[in-house]
Amino acid sequence: MMSFEMNDRKKIGLGLTGFGVFFSFLGIIFFFDKGLLAMGNILFFSGVTLTIGLKSSVQFFMKRSNFKGTVSFGAGFLFVIIGWPIIGMILEAYGFVVLFSGFWPTLAVFLQKIPVLGWLFQQPFVRSLFDRYRGKRVPV
Repeated sequence: MMSFEMNDRKKIGLGLTGFGVFFSFLGIIFFFDKGLLAMGNILFFSGVTLTIGLKSSVQFFMKRSNFKGTVSFGAGFLFVIIGWPIIGMILEAYGFVVLFSGFWPTLAVFLQKIPVLGWLFQQPFVRSLFDRYRGKRVPV
């Protein structure tokens, strides 16, 4: 059984993941700056690896159902590194959605419990969108 205790390795992993998202966001804001995007990708990947562990990361990314997401995310990363950041980010976005599609229902429940945003996400129109995709994987 997995332990959900927050040790130092997981804290560092969550920090690296947060910085990876932040640098990727800055890279997009600054007109797809490939340096910031590459740094964001490296920090995000290393943060996820530190947070869930090396063995779990390899199992997650090499799972047969996640193969398309892993390949597109990796190809997008290579495109960012070689200097084609727009194509790379499109491929990475597709890979991210495919890889983490199982987590969307959990994210929807979490967003509905945030004090200010929760009210918005509990409105009938938005809630119907969440209910439509709850428990479904993104078709690949």
